[in-house]
Amino acid sequence: MERSSKFNTMILVLIPVAVGINYAGKFFAELLKLPLWLDSIGTVLAAMLAGPVVGGISGAINNIIYGLTMGPISFIYALTSIGIGVAAGLLYKGKMFENAFRALISGLIIALVATVISVPINVIFWEGQTGNVWGDALFAFLRSKNVGIWLASFFDELVVDLVDKVLTVYIAFGIFKALPKSLVSSFREE
Repeated sequence: MERSSKFNTMILVLIPVAVGINYAGKFFAELLKLPLWLDSIGTVLAAMLAGPVVGGISGAINNIIYGLTMGPISFIYALTSIGIGVAAGLLYKGKMFENAFRALISGLIIALVATVISVPINVIFWEGQTGNVWGDALFAFLRSKNVGIWLASFFDELVVDLVDKVLTVYIAFGIFKALPKSLVSSFREE
């Protein structure tokens, strides 16, 4: 069965649910001072259920809401969230969520996509840093060894995204697998 490209009622309900999952993940990660973001679980889940466009929209809306409520810098990272949603949706279409090993590979690919999109934003707005304790420690070390800002920023982002996005994908994968088949099929065209 093909995925629905229409914005039916199920998709219109899915988007705010995905945004809520994203928002809650990021909120708890910040509240608990975790060295992760956990702000893309809903984006990946929405992409698996309804495709790359819905995944991208879910991620972007989350960043807009987070930007309005918690910090305006989140607006620009909507670009990263769109990339995550599109990548997850395309990977799902490519049958890269059929088992745990493929989900791992998908998490690594999504981490690379997020890193490539985020690094220019980090360089422009944060002098290359992510604001994450793990990544920024690596960034400081690399800069002390005269590694260029772009490469140091790439590794700063990547070290966090690898753990964050693989965990995100596994959580979304677990939720997806636990959903009733009738619910999953309601996102598909008849």
